[in-house]
Amino acid sequence: MKGIVVPFNRPEWSGQELAFMEKAMATGCVAGNGPFTKKSQEFLELCLAKQSKALLTTSCTHALEMSAILLDLEPGDEVIVPSYTFVSTALAFVMHGGTPVFADIRPDTLNIDERHIERLITDRTRAIVPVHYAGIACEMDAIMSIAERYDLVVIEDNAHGIFGQYNKRKLGSIGHMATLSFHETKNITCGEGGALIINDNKYSERAEIIWEKGTNRSQFRKGCIDKYTWLDKGSSYLMSDILAACLYGQLSRSDDIQAMRKILWDRYNKELAGWSDSHNIQLPCVPDDCEQSYHMFYMLMPSEKERNELMLYMEKQGIGAAFHYLPLHDSLMAKKIAGNRSECPVARDVSKRIIRLPLYSGLTIEEQDYVIRVATSFRL
Repeated sequence: MKGIVVPFNRPEWSGQELAFMEKAMATGCVAGNGPFTKKSQEFLELCLAKQSKALLTTSCTHALEMSAILLDLEPGDEVIVPSYTFVSTALAFVMHGGTPVFADIRPDTLNIDERHIERLITDRTRAIVPVHYAGIACEMDAIMSIAERYDLVVIEDNAHGIFGQYNKRKLGSIGHMATLSFHETKNITCGEGGALIINDNKYSERAEIIWEKGTNRSQFRKGCIDKYTWLDKGSSYLMSDILAACLYGQLSRSDDIQAMRKILWDRYNKELAGWSDSHNIQLPCVPDDCEQSYHMFYMLMPSEKERNELMLYMEKQGIGAAFHYLPLHDSLMAKKIAGNRSECPVARDVSKRIIRLPLYSGLTIEEQDYVIRVATSFRL
């Protein structure tokens, strides 16, 4: 077969996005912090927890940058992040004066290994940034306990985990702050976008100032002051209200999107179980105390060679499978600037063996059956 028959990702639209975007344009409120920004933020706040405050941003990277500014990092200050994550998890803190310290991941959930965190803490450590990989929760009770003992800030990188839960608590509502992603590959998308979630009220007022280019413009818009001025660091982090309208179209249909993703994830897990067991292939692990977000379905092949051969085999059959992150602690940039005190062997091993299968709400059952049929016909 020539070309991709089943792409790795295909953004799906609910049908309301365009109507909401047209409405935003008709009102003339198309810059940031408009009516659809407020609707989307209120939706997210209701989904999380009573104390949560949401601020839409142009990306999850920018939301992480805002959290870094809120930390008031000084040269030499350290932030503990997993090695197995997207570069933004570390880069956002580097951009604002921090030094990333890389922790290894668990071999079961591929999340930051909470058992390794404490030994990485020094008197310069300021924060821990757990990433809920594949939308499956980190061990947040243990992480929050460590943070409390050492007076550290916890920032959940929840780019994968919207609507996921840990011990009946919504992911993104547990740490002092959290970030979300609405990139085209995520469960809920507006093409590019993100959000900063504030769960500790002491950060709320300053977060709005940073969000509005370092000014108190939000207070001005609320009628609390008669003029606004420059007060702090910040940047143009606000999402356009046109994109917020697109996002609200997705959020308003999120139950349907999540239900379809669950069906597809469960079918992969069931139909690939026998084949994977007989070939020593590891499927995702979801602990009993987690309700996942159904963001991703991956397999850990027995070796890098077999992973690469399977990817090539599926590509030749018209299926877009993909690997994932390269360990950050092994990157050229990390070797220049990171406070690396761990070799992170699990992250290195997982990176060589992982393969991700197509999973998006518009994937049809027929397409998925084809992916499963091709995968299970591969001879190791």
